[in-house]
Amino acid sequence: MANGQWYPPEWPDRIRALADGSLTPVTPKRAATVMLLKDTNTGPSVHMLRRRSSMAFAGGAYAYPGGGVDPRDEQQIRWAGPPRAWWARRLGLEEAAAQAIVCAAVRETYEEAGVLLAGPTDDSVVGDTTGEDWEADRAALVARDLSFAEFLDRRGLALRSDLLGAWTRWITPEFEPRRYDTWFFVAALPEGQRTRNASTEADRTVWIRPTDAAASYDKGELLMMPPTIATLRQLTPYDSAAQTLTAAPDRDLTPVLAQARLGEDGEIVLAWPGHDEFTKHIPTGGTPA
Repeated sequence: MANGQWYPPEWPDRIRALADGSLTPVTPKRAATVMLLKDTNTGPSVHMLRRRSSMAFAGGAYAYPGGGVDPRDEQQIRWAGPPRAWWARRLGLEEAAAQAIVCAAVRETYEEAGVLLAGPTDDSVVGDTTGEDWEADRAALVARDLSFAEFLDRRGLALRSDLLGAWTRWITPEFEPRRYDTWFFVAALPEGQRTRNASTEADRTVWIRPTDAAASYDKGELLMMPPTIATLRQLTPYDSAAQTLTAAPDRDLTPVLAQARLGEDGEIVLAWPGHDEFTKHIPTGGTPA
């Protein structure tokens, strides 16, 4: 493999099964992930985690903090920033679903990185969140013993939706057994907070410049799924976290969904619209080229 693209060996068989009708696509689960940024002397860095090799989905691949929507993410919640109606228009969803996506983005960032985009007032953010009491609440969130709305209410905090910028949306290919409809967001690391590897699904975390991460991917040193390397490349033109957030409202959120077709000779052509670097030509009984 010339680069670090994650490519499961079972894909060709699953693609052919989808084409002949013997595989029924599963409904994708709603999910959110956050590209957490901080400024350095050499430009912004992004926080990434490496999924444990034992993980059933994308084991060993680098990704961002994120995960699936908890049904309780639609609960009434203290909210700051653009109203739910604005987010509904931005994400192309009903208000309750839009809130759930934004809530999942903030909740998962706290669960997996220990960073909380919330504050006691509409224009403030909590500081250090590493104490034992914070950790107890974080563990309760992970165990789903506590909803995010209950957590914020207990601490008198409001979710700061204005600290997020919706960046892109990717849907897992129809031939995958685990599918996610994932909204990617950008956010800046709040002053006074620091990241840590709080995820049981990750064995390593790094702060890395997008250009360096992309170069390591190109050399085959870092394994990534197409959405991850695609978004890293999209971050490279920006000189600061604030500049990236300013660009977010103009980003196109049309979902990216892989397309697979069979040629006359049985070859599979797998492509992600708008992302030519991921196109794969898989000969009958062969490996991707």
